[in-house]
Amino acid sequence: MRRLILVAATALAAVTAGAALSQDAKMSFFVTSVGSGKGADLGGLKGADAHCASLAEAAGVKGKTWHAYLSTSAEDARDRVGKGPWVNAKGVKIADDVASLHGDANAISKETALNEKGEVVNGRGDKPNRHDVLTGSKPDGTKIADQTCGDWTMSGAEGVAMMGHHDRTGLDDSAAAKSWNSSHASRGGCSQEALKGTGGDGLFYCFAVE
Repeated sequence: MRRLILVAATALAAVTAGAALSQDAKMSFFVTSVGSGKGADLGGLKGADAHCASLAEAAGVKGKTWHAYLSTSAEDARDRVGKGPWVNAKGVKIADDVASLHGDANAISKETALNEKGEVVNGRGDKPNRHDVLTGSKPDGTKIADQTCGDWTMSGAEGVAMMGHHDRTGLDDSAAAKSWNSSHASRGGCSQEALKGTGGDGLFYCFAVE
């Protein structure tokens, strides 16, 4: 009897693990669990994209092309994410397409803007607060001039980066405070310390480009 129970339990565990792996494999959107460690210096778009891919693969999601949701002086973040739809690590749909992603129809919130491991990222009210997410973008996903920390290559006291709030929560009820991609600029430069000073940690959004 004990043998039968053990076999049944092992089979159930295998099925459960297979289902979880299948669900994770669908992931096409996440917030990075960690940044570069060098503030807004991500090694440019190439380095940011590689960081997305590395985190996704470490989480068991392989065979996808990942792009960071970041604007530069020459590129708009909205043009980097593919056509959609996108789902998080739990299989929850974030948006159907680029238009809905940048409209009221997107489902980005603290509960859904999970990291690549399927974990909730600290937001306003948590310690430490990590809700500032690097974007360099306007609400419509287009670039903001001179707010990309030198196209994501700066980590000192100079430069500015536009950031959004992944938890859609800020100091007030304004549209900017609730914006996932365009809440406010960094203060004090592009360093890790400057980003942490306003409630960030150098995190950014990653999207799978299908």
